Amino acid sequence: MATLMLVNCSNCRTPLQLPPGARSIRCALCHAVTNVADPRSVPPPSSAPQPHSSSAPPPANLPSPYQQPPPPSSHGRKRAVICGISYRYSRHELKGCINDAKCMRYLLINKFSFPPDSILMLTEEETDPYRIPTKHNLRMALYWLVQGCQPGDSLLFHYSGHGSRQRNYNGDEVDGYDETLCPLDFETQGMIVDDEINATIVRPLPHGVKLHAIIDACHSGTVLDLPFLCRMNRIGSRTHFGHAVRMYSHILSIPLLF
Repeated sequence: MATLMLVNCSNCRTPLQLPPGARSIRCALCHAVTNVADPRSVPPPSSAPQPHSSSAPPPANLPSPYQQPPPPSSHGRKRAVICGISYRYSRHELKGCINDAKCMRYLLINKFSFPPDSILMLTEEETDPYRIPTKHNLRMALYWLVQGCQPGDSLLFHYSGHGSRQRNYNGDEVDGYDETLCPLDFETQGMIVDDEINATIVRPLPHGVKLHAIIDACHSGTVLDLPFLCRMNRIGSRTHFGHAVRMYSHILSIPLLF
């Protein structure tokens, strides 16, 4: 499996997560392009044994595997990716998605004190070609969202546009389908699958980072591929369901053991 590499922006020093195989990356904040040398050209760390010093202090006691890390700070950094796609002049055109994105940006800045420069907007109205909601740009935005996040940080991903699904072939979906997001160029470049979204913005999160995802699209209930679903009725009562196939089989097997 390819390993993701973190590099600092050559201009603003923001940590950037380099996709596998990429030799350069453009910063979503300052737009500077950072070129990266071939990682294979970097010599591996020496494997020679280090000399042992008899005066070295004894190793500290290792923490228990059940010991919880310290609670995160309640005031961390804030960062958001907001994507609104109207698919103008196509048979898939939607009304209101760009307005949704603008309203969300206004809400984050004026209600939740997000710094304006910490919000990355992707809509067809953007003049920067790197902020048009193509598949490549949306992928890069999701990478940027989680780069360098630390305990206490608050992240938000808002998407308003088309969603769909496609046949799942690895057996990790209860209904046999992967949920997808449809970027502006999905008819030529393809959709973004829930497995990729989970691997990009869910699994890399360290303990103590909070991520809110607001997905206004068809088939969006499981588009982050989380292990549980939460359904709320009209009176506010919540019910949690296992979503992954192996979790369903485990839950269903419990009554058979008694």
